[in-house]
Amino acid sequence: MQYRNGQRLPPEALGVPVRLSVNPRARRLSIRIDGRAGEAVLVAPSERKLGEVVAFARTKSAWMRERLAERPDSAPLEPGAVVPLYGLPTRLVAVGGAGAARLIDTADGPQIQSGGEGEAFARRVENLFKRLARQVLTERTEHHLKTLGQRPVTISIADTRSRWGSCSPHNRSIRYSWRVILAPPAVADYLAAHEVAHLVHADHSPAYWSVVHALVGDHRPYRKWLRDHGPALHAVGR
Repeated sequence: MQYRNGQRLPPEALGVPVRLSVNPRARRLSIRIDGRAGEAVLVAPSERKLGEVVAFARTKSAWMRERLAERPDSAPLEPGAVVPLYGLPTRLVAVGGAGAARLIDTADGPQIQSGGEGEAFARRVENLFKRLARQVLTERTEHHLKTLGQRPVTISIADTRSRWGSCSPHNRSIRYSWRVILAPPAVADYLAAHEVAHLVHADHSPAYWSVVHALVGDHRPYRKWLRDHGPALHAVGR
């Protein structure tokens, strides 16, 4: 069978929903669980290797089912909900009216107070997350650019399905997922360093990781944090 990049296989093929992905930077065949989409992503370095990663995935069907079953419950952005922000539990509070969401400190901990009802309330809270993400990630990006003597870049904030960030060295642009603002600040700082380092090395070679290490030290705890807690971040607002 001829497989192609982006192709989705029905659940009966491998026991779970599957999407095929080609990543020229990949150094090996791999399987990633996309908790937000509820599917396994099979990654190969080229389209001709997709058949191999499908065969590999057949031996991992039980593991894929278990990982997908561990997906956290959705966490709607509604009054009374407690969601993470900067890695801290933050309560959402409705204040009436149509005012924008704002973050405040209270004796009971941080709160996000917002006007609006239903979808309007959720939209205001998400817009606050995006504003905070742009503020923090812009500051950390500029810090790491200065450290490496790099020129400015264009920064965009999105709600990406799979990557926490991506860098396009040829047009000097970096895109971040706003959801990283839900993580501890050190994780967001690592993500900025990770993307800025791609301006020096576009791959994930040892030379690339040495640049990341020079910016934030041992990067492994931050990568592990995202692997362990990423699905919960993607459940926020779902």
